[in-house]
Amino acid sequence: MEYVYLIIAIAVVLFATTGALVGNTVRRRRRLPSARTGAETLPAGEKSAVEQSDGEPAGGVGLLERPTAPAARTAADEAEVVAAPPAHEVPAPAAGRLVRLRARLARSQSSFGRGLLALLSGDDLTDEDWEDVESTLLLADVGVAATSELVAALKERTAVLGARSWSDVRDMLRDELLAQIGTTADRSLRTAADGRPGVLLVVGVNGTGKTTTCGKIARLLVADGKSVVLGAADTFRAAAADQLETWGGRVGAVTVRGPEGGDPASVAFDAVKRGIADGADAVVIDTAGRLHTKVGLMDELSKIKRVVTKQSPVDEVILVLDATTGQNALVQARVFTEAVEITGVALTKLDGTAKGGIVIAVQRELGVPVKLVGLGEGPDDLAPFEPEGFVDALLGDPVR
Repeated sequence: MEYVYLIIAIAVVLFATTGALVGNTVRRRRRLPSARTGAETLPAGEKSAVEQSDGEPAGGVGLLERPTAPAARTAADEAEVVAAPPAHEVPAPAAGRLVRLRARLARSQSSFGRGLLALLSGDDLTDEDWEDVESTLLLADVGVAATSELVAALKERTAVLGARSWSDVRDMLRDELLAQIGTTADRSLRTAADGRPGVLLVVGVNGTGKTTTCGKIARLLVADGKSVVLGAADTFRAAAADQLETWGGRVGAVTVRGPEGGDPASVAFDAVKRGIADGADAVVIDTAGRLHTKVGLMDELSKIKRVVTKQSPVDEVILVLDATTGQNALVQARVFTEAVEITGVALTKLDGTAKGGIVIAVQRELGVPVKLVGLGEGPDDLAPFEPEGFVDALLGDPVR
């Protein structure tokens, strides 16, 4: 029995010793940090000994890695962004613009063209019918002399034709309107010649949209592959130079400007000088709007032209007229012709009026062609004037 008690005592001692060793091992493991890297997160509110010191990982112990802060932008990076060239707009091609805008023009001019067609399509036209034709032409600002010629020619042709279909009347009216407008005049804008840029001086009264027209002319020329310099010689209207510079910047045209209230002739001179130095194809000069009744302002316009010609001849003097002003535009045109020799006309706001006959009246009054027509507010809504396209828009498509 003594042996039995001895064996039991030895077993109890061994069991107690083994349990103590296991407990110590477990407690030591709990005190040590995990050996796995970045996969475990410390309990909320606890910090590792490393974090409590300088935050630097120690001896390969697997702490969560801190995210790397993005590198600060350098001055060179910023300069790179600022220096990036702006993307220039690509203007719509000049060719075919009037065709593209034909539907808009046709809607606004229907009372003129379609009204005449309706009157002339009747059988056995009476004196009263002819009076209505005459009134329609006069209301459309065709002018007295041109109206008399048109009515006489139409009477003669209707007498010869006898019974008339709608298509016959349309062809007849188209022929006579084209005869009045003219189809042989050179309506192109003169640009580079003899190794120098073409110089275009743009003039007109207040409110006709001169500065906008200058910007749109630049777009037309750029669309045809020309390089352009703009001259902001309207130094009296505070926003004129800024407005012109904005137009030019869109298509990569250089704008030459001077101090507000400065000498317009000096700015125009500098613009032509810059155009020659840059080898540009055209220099388009915006001038201050002026009342045609102010003699001093008109004399100043003559001065601008004289100063510019010291560097280069002025190839074009484009008079901007508001089509909605009707016969008053003719009064303006006469006075401007006396101050500077007009070479062409730009008719703006032609889409907002039924007075399409102003094209005929202006050309007869000035003896120069309408070269450009504005048919909307869009940047590419200035179109080279094409007589055939214009008349077809007035009369609508032929009935087949």
